[in-house]
Parts: sequence; structure tokens; C-alpha cells
Amino acid sequence: MRAVLQRVSSASVHVDGEVVGQIGPGLLALVGVAVADTADDARRVARKIAELRILEGETSVADTPAAGVLVVSQFTLYGDTRKGRRPSWSAAAPGPVAEPLVEAVVAGLRERGITTATGEFGAMMSVSLVNEGPFTLLVES
Repeated sequence: MRAVLQRVSSASVHVDGEVVGQIGPGLLALVGVAVADTADDARRVARKIAELRILEGETSVADTPAAGVLVVSQFTLYGDTRKGRRPSWSAAAPGPVAEPLVEAVVAGLRERGITTATGEFGAMMSVSLVNEGPFTLLVES
């Protein structure tokens, strides 16, 4: 499982012109699921998102009550571009496998008391963010 984390002052996701999720300060987490990922991977990624000390003052989302996380599923994180001009998506988990694991990441964050918003799995989404720093990390399970 992969997550691209971006420290943001705000972020939102729209589907069909409607806001489906938004946060103020915190992290935007673009989450991709691989074919072989399990619930253990989802728990590890949720823990990393919650506990990495990457916010202002070297604090974590778990340590900062005003911080939230916007989780957006992103199968393209497993696009393979090593050959040719068309990415291969064979390493990305299919929707029925990926969706429960993305939801497990969300549940793991919410269980820690972290304000967590989401996109809409499988939808065409427009994501807006104000990246602070800019600060972007790749987390893998």
C-alpha cells in the first residue's frame, strides 16, 4: 500500500461539482492499494499517517487536535511506466479489493480521534489543495 502525503493548509474534493470532503490544516493522503495488500498494510499506513511528525513544529496529526486528514483513493499510484508510453495498472488492486482497504485506513484514523474526510471511491474527483512548504512524502506499508 502506498500513500502520498501532502501537508496542507486546506484541501477539498469535489464529485459532480459537489464538495464530498474537505479539511483545513492537516494532510492530504492519496492512497493506492496493490494486489497483494492486506488489512495489516492498511493498519500500518493509517498509523504512519497519524503519527508521522511532519506538521508545523514537528508534530503529528494525532498530536494536533485542529489537524485533519483528507483521504482520496488513487489507484494510479501503482501505474508502471517503465515500458512504452502507456502505463500498466496490473499492480493496482481491483476495486472490490481496494475499497475495503482504503476504508480500513479511514477507520484507523477515525479510531484515533482524527478528523477524517474522504473522496468518493471510484468516482471522477477534482482535488484542490494548498500545499504548505511544499511538503510531500511517499509512505509505503
